[in-house]
Amino acid sequence: MTQPIDIRRALPPTNTRPPSGAPATGGMRFYLTTHKRHWVKLTDVPLFLKSEHFASAAKLYPVMGPYAVDSGGFSELQRHGRWTRTPRQYVDNLRRIWECVGPYDWAAPQDWMCEDLIIHGGTARPNVFVGTHLSVEEHQRRTVANFLELRSLAPDLRIIPVLQGRTVPDYERCVAMYERAGVNLQQEPTVGLGSVCRLQSTREGAAIVTAMAAHGLRLHGFGFKILGLERVGHLLASADSAAWSAHARRRPPLPGHATHKNCANCLEYALMWRKRDLAAIPTQHQMLLTDRSAA
Repeated sequence: MTQPIDIRRALPPTNTRPPSGAPATGGMRFYLTTHKRHWVKLTDVPLFLKSEHFASAAKLYPVMGPYAVDSGGFSELQRHGRWTRTPRQYVDNLRRIWECVGPYDWAAPQDWMCEDLIIHGGTARPNVFVGTHLSVEEHQRRTVANFLELRSLAPDLRIIPVLQGRTVPDYERCVAMYERAGVNLQQEPTVGLGSVCRLQSTREGAAIVTAMAAHGLRLHGFGFKILGLERVGHLLASADSAAWSAHARRRPPLPGHATHKNCANCLEYALMWRKRDLAAIPTQHQMLLTDRSAA
């Protein structure tokens, strides 16, 4: 039987996060995305978790380190083509998480992604997308409107605005929508950058990140993998990734993990992947991808 690893001894502790939810001075906060909500009590590495995984839990554990909360919008729109939870239900869920798990860095709104599959529907094996059959502009309008409603319902919770689009002009239009609504994005501690997951390692994705960073925004990149971080990680305040799980699924389990078919749900593998990929970032970006303050 494998001896449990002492994560606190294996990795240096992260600094106490600032009250604003911003990353520690001098570095980009890199969140490890997981559906394993109990990991909050096992590691102080920054985690990114879906609100729905907390909502279904009878017991919630106090958090050891920084974490952020995803609304689960991609899954909602993929399966239903709409949001099945009301803003009030979502706020109630976020408040329970805050009170039982601990203050999070921030929580995503109930935004509307703009990927082609989300809008038009289709199949990306094994996933079926029903499609919203709405325009990119309507997705943007609903994203901004939801953020305003959530802020009105819960101004004390750290709910962030998210930019959505498909092209640079789309994202510029979304920025203008927030401005017309009276939201000063430059003053927000974090601004999410949505619908770039499949573009983040491409020239198009880099152009979007660069254009939005030029507005002086503290951007969070959803679903950024190593290639995207190598290209534009220096322009992001934070990012998250679940790529470790797919990586593990294609490989045999770690030594001593023979009871697993693979390590796609394994904390030890996830932490090893995170340290390895951060170490692979070019030296000039290395400082920007740590959890701790620059020396």
